[in-house]
Amino acid sequence: MEWIVTGIALVSVVLIALLASRPQLTRGHAGKAIAFVAMFVLPSLVTAVGVQVHLERAKSTEFCLSCHEMEPYGESLHVADPTWVAANHFLSNRVARDQACYTCHTQYTMFGDVNAKLAGLKHLWIHYTGDIPETIELYQPYNNRECLHCHGAARNYLENEFHDGMIAEMASGEVSCLDCHGPVHDVESVDDMEIWEAP
Repeated sequence: MEWIVTGIALVSVVLIALLASRPQLTRGHAGKAIAFVAMFVLPSLVTAVGVQVHLERAKSTEFCLSCHEMEPYGESLHVADPTWVAANHFLSNRVARDQACYTCHTQYTMFGDVNAKLAGLKHLWIHYTGDIPETIELYQPYNNRECLHCHGAARNYLENEFHDGMIAEMASGEVSCLDCHGPVHDVESVDDMEIWEAP
């Protein structure tokens, strides 16, 4: 898909260069139509398709872990201990590995509401200014909706004796899933853990 964006952008540049070098072409109706397409339609199309391509790319685990401050979070996905929530989900294919971060953080940064998008801009600012905090924390408590999206209707969740009497509270957010199942990434301990590698 990226080659399509590049191709459309190149066609637009060539047409604009042609019109700049031969402005007399815009005197006729056909020339004006070419100018309109080259200067407005094609750039708008490139922008729309480019945004879509990059939004899809931003859902990838590779993209999320491309910043050095996120490396320990990527390592935590490979911890052999099955009690590690993120690693258990990732290594057991409970989440798509190529979109693991996005699957559990769908309300985050550019995929969430306006406040989430503003938080995403704050992340970019922090990343590029180098003022990265020692401990990275979510701006607001983790929403149970992300867990219940998959687990909420699952039999092993609904019939689990530990969930008795709490299902309504977990659905409303009064009780956090992470009260019992956290910490999810525990990046402070990841260096001391055994890392699972596929045979």
